[in-house]
Amino acid sequence: MVRAGLSAARLTEVAAEMADEVGFDHVTVSALARRFGVKDASLYSHVKNLRDLRVRVALLAGEQLTDRIAMAVAGRAGKEALVAFADAYRRYALDHPGRYTATQMRLTPEEAAGSVALRRSIELTYGMLHAYGLAEPDATDAGRLLRATFHGYIHLELGEGFSHPREVQESWSRSLDALHVLLTNWPSQREEGAR
Repeated sequence: MVRAGLSAARLTEVAAEMADEVGFDHVTVSALARRFGVKDASLYSHVKNLRDLRVRVALLAGEQLTDRIAMAVAGRAGKEALVAFADAYRRYALDHPGRYTATQMRLTPEEAAGSVALRRSIELTYGMLHAYGLAEPDATDAGRLLRATFHGYIHLELGEGFSHPREVQESWSRSLDALHVLLTNWPSQREEGAR
């Protein structure tokens, strides 16, 4: 018998809330069942297992993050788009640390296949980089650099890893200034091959 009020979407939503409260790694089927006041078995007609639940949270969080970035960068290009993109990315991570952690989960091709948000996320990133004149393989390299920079900064910030008294926001803004200069002067692979 399916318990009233339980659905895959509702379980995913509550699991995402739990991730922000207790950390993504602490979201389990048992913890979620306790939240609903039911036995674990009641959830298995809606989610297959813990992996399925976590993938659902990752996809939901990815969709939310992508929506936030898309709204921020709409109508912008160049440095203005870079800053809007980065600020939206960081703000989402700080507002929803557990969900943000979920967005870093490695998904199999089958798990990611139906996600419009993941494709849209890639399109937003490449669209922003295209305004800097970057094409393949430079766009992939630059995208990886941006992701690593954003993630590293956010990881340190969430873990209170910045102990210097300088305002963290000031360092973030200066980092984005530096990334803009780097992207504007990106050493293309074609130019390096000509040396």
